Amino acid sequence: MPQNLIVGLMSGTSTDGVDAVLARFDDGGRPAILDSISLPMPRALREEFLALNSPGADELARAALAANELARLYARATLEILERTNVAAGQVRAIGAHGQTVRHDPAAGYTIQLNAPALLAELTGIPVIADFRSRDVAAGGQGAPLVPAFHHAVFACGHPRAVLNLGGIANVTLLEPGNDIRGFDTGPANVLLDMWIQSSTGQPYDDAGNWAATGRCDARLLDHLLDSEPWFRLAPPKSTGRDLFNWSWLSGRLNTFYNQASRLRDNDVQATLQRLTARSIARAVMEHAPGIKEVLVCGGGALNTGLLNDLRHELKLPVSLTSEHGVPVQLVEALAFAWLAWMHEEGLPACLPAVTGARAATIAGCRYPGVGVRPHAGSDPLI
Repeated sequence: MPQNLIVGLMSGTSTDGVDAVLARFDDGGRPAILDSISLPMPRALREEFLALNSPGADELARAALAANELARLYARATLEILERTNVAAGQVRAIGAHGQTVRHDPAAGYTIQLNAPALLAELTGIPVIADFRSRDVAAGGQGAPLVPAFHHAVFACGHPRAVLNLGGIANVTLLEPGNDIRGFDTGPANVLLDMWIQSSTGQPYDDAGNWAATGRCDARLLDHLLDSEPWFRLAPPKSTGRDLFNWSWLSGRLNTFYNQASRLRDNDVQATLQRLTARSIARAVMEHAPGIKEVLVCGGGALNTGLLNDLRHELKLPVSLTSEHGVPVQLVEALAFAWLAWMHEEGLPACLPAVTGARAATIAGCRYPGVGVRPHAGSDPLI
């Protein structure tokens, strides 16, 4: 009989790799990480995922093939972590696998995560829970963010605090005693920063914000970026992604700005984009939860010390890392998908109307059995 062991898998908006955790859950759903592993995203697969964020030739076949490659990478991460911990596949209750988001338009009634959960189940022999967003979107919700209920389960305490995830996109969970759990996307976190440094220097990301630190935030450009985007002024629930905050968004606004002002140094643009992330987050928190007393930060952006300094400046609140509260910053989302898989297996709702705007709470995910049904000897093949 499988124990309460669940593997959580995550590949985020930054498309830089896959994080995997093996967690044990107690009867109340409290997780403990037994081991973790991170695998880099192959360059060709990363480039394909980025290309598939926009319409292109033969994109249906390309998307299916990319999904299969991601499932193989997920399977490799899963099997490696089981080998390291000497855990058999039959001891694992489920895998929670989010897939790679390439389109997200809940207003139009859809969200697309490239994934091949049936292939992942076949490769590992473990049941897979996937497609976590669609049921909420079907109920009129944003399908995002998915993690606030998990943040509450792991990080809630006796005073108001926020949990901030700095992936490609930033999302915040507001944990206020006596109130509903709330959470929403605030805008770009690393997505614009990564785009700009890659186009300017060829580096994949701004390590610790060191390049931004050589530049200066330009107040005029910062105001232009904030004021020219109506999405920032939308009230929650709301979500976003590369559909909006992409190269066209950035280059178009820079061109408009340079028609009105002198051209900036590339590192000044980087410093301004870093402050854009911090200010858009701070505005959202202060407007929608002015009573928050502290902010816990996770995600890849939590390793950017320059961004954390900008956040402290803009928020004027204590800012700490989730690592100081029991969960390493780069494993929070992978652990969240293990928890979401546990919730699915228990038949418990994890998508909350106060977060997503759906008509009702829903159980997140669909289940793919780990062992295929085999025909009896002499019976017709299953079709």
